[in-house]
Amino acid sequence: MKYKILKRQYNSKNCFICGLENDFGLKTRFYETDSNELIAVFTPDMRHQSYPNILHGGISSAIMDETIGRAICMHYGQMVWGVTMEFKMKYRRPVPYGVELKAVGRITKDNGRIFEGTGEIYLPDGQIAVEAEGIYMKRQVAQIADEKFVDNEWGLTIDEKIITEIEI
Repeated sequence: MKYKILKRQYNSKNCFICGLENDFGLKTRFYETDSNELIAVFTPDMRHQSYPNILHGGISSAIMDETIGRAICMHYGQMVWGVTMEFKMKYRRPVPYGVELKAVGRITKDNGRIFEGTGEIYLPDGQIAVEAEGIYMKRQVAQIADEKFVDNEWGLTIDEKIITEIEI
């Protein structure tokens, strides 16, 4: 499936999932699509393994939680985050490291302060490896982090070519 990309979301400095300066992090890039889904693109490495050649399940969980939680930004802007209240996953196939992976997340229900979403991690061949669903509370960044964080750590992007389409 091909997705038309509308916009790139922010990165931070130190987040494990999107932090550009976190040496152990995934440095994930997030892209908003014209189908109101958010695509996460990341390449885990050996530091993120569980069993030999397999990504740790907790890392899969973290990427799914972040992707679904960030999907709310497509509707309210990048200064509104999702704070996890409940989260469930189903592992369907082993997830490798050392290859580029993609996760897709979306909002399925928005009840004002609380929202719900679902998502998947896709293997390079397009098979679904992980499915997830969660319930989140909408929070303004200012309710979670101080002004120093917003000024110094949030809003970064990686210099790269402009992406207009992603295929899964």
